[in-house]
Amino acid sequence: MHNTKTGPLTFGSARINAGLQHAVKKHRSEIIAEISASGMKGRGGAGFPTGVKWNLAAAAKDEHKYVVCNADEGEPGTFKDRVILTEYADLVFEGMSIAALAIGAKHGIIYLRGEYSYLRPLLEAILQRRRNEGLLGENILSREGFTFDIEIRMGSGAYVCGEETALIESLEGHRGEPRNRPPYPVDTGYLGHPTVVNNVETLAWVACILAKGAHWFKSIGTDKSTGLKLFSVSGDCEHPGVYEFPMGISVADLLKEVGGEDAKAVQIGGASGHCVPASEFARTIAYEDIPTGGSIIVFGPDRDMVDVSRNFLEFFVEESCGQCTPCRVGSAKLLEGVEKLSKGACSMQYLRELRGLGETMQLASKCGLGQSAPNAFLSIVAHFKDELMGRIAAAPGEKE
Repeated sequence: MHNTKTGPLTFGSARINAGLQHAVKKHRSEIIAEISASGMKGRGGAGFPTGVKWNLAAAAKDEHKYVVCNADEGEPGTFKDRVILTEYADLVFEGMSIAALAIGAKHGIIYLRGEYSYLRPLLEAILQRRRNEGLLGENILSREGFTFDIEIRMGSGAYVCGEETALIESLEGHRGEPRNRPPYPVDTGYLGHPTVVNNVETLAWVACILAKGAHWFKSIGTDKSTGLKLFSVSGDCEHPGVYEFPMGISVADLLKEVGGEDAKAVQIGGASGHCVPASEFARTIAYEDIPTGGSIIVFGPDRDMVDVSRNFLEFFVEESCGQCTPCRVGSAKLLEGVEKLSKGACSMQYLRELRGLGETMQLASKCGLGQSAPNAFLSIVAHFKDELMGRIAAAPGEKE
């Protein structure tokens, strides 16, 4: 699906390999400086500055370094990376090559979501074409010593492997579980070597920034959230699809574009994101306000928010890697509580305890999955009390 209201994505106007051709004429430090000057932050949702990440990997002393493209697009409601890989894969591979040149890596890996296995023949064909054209391999574009190639590894459908250290564990053939940090992947990553892990969209924008310049990218968006961003829009709206908007767009303006003006809430950032009520639709989608990896799920006026919370918690119970107790047990207990709420068997005191449990999970879980698992539940408790109060089991003398 594509946004049909404002035309093709900016990626469609990019001249393939223009960014890489500019990069091979630059010193490694100049490439990193260009990315840093653009203000580019990772499009996976965490918002870590791409230039800082590359600089740390470039400074690491090691003969073997790696560039990994995180194509394990598993966040509920997200499908924009699938579009990028289907229609603009050259930009992604170009961005990986630029990253490799910047940090001094010779080996790249694209970690492809298991459910996207049908894309692999297409991606393998593009990689072979790039080898034939001298865009992968030895002395790329006649730059002496610039050697780099990319292989594809398949994920197995585990949501937690979207977290970069769990992804690296999976690449090494281990169970996909997050690592303790520090050390960070830029220092001790794949097979113990410095590794840069970037999102599909991040790498595609890297190619565009090297082609069009840092000033072009920085002139779009806000001071703290520069550039354009792709959004996967689904749910109760007239025009679901993949959209491209400047960072800093308000929730209200986005809903107007997708035909969702009557929404009662929007889940921004997928299951691990935040449920934003209509009273806060003036807020902006930006790293300084509401960050997101790109998932936008619209909830219409008739949507039952308790069912929404139950749906997300069922997902987290299924996808918890089980490594830490707050996530493994906490998610199951929250789901148990929401099911009681649905049946009118949850007291006010129990609801308070569930809220306390969710807050503890945010603080005590080991990785982002467990820390974000209660987000939707807590947002719904905070903003949709009217829907919850009608289902609270009355207890003598109990007040909110």
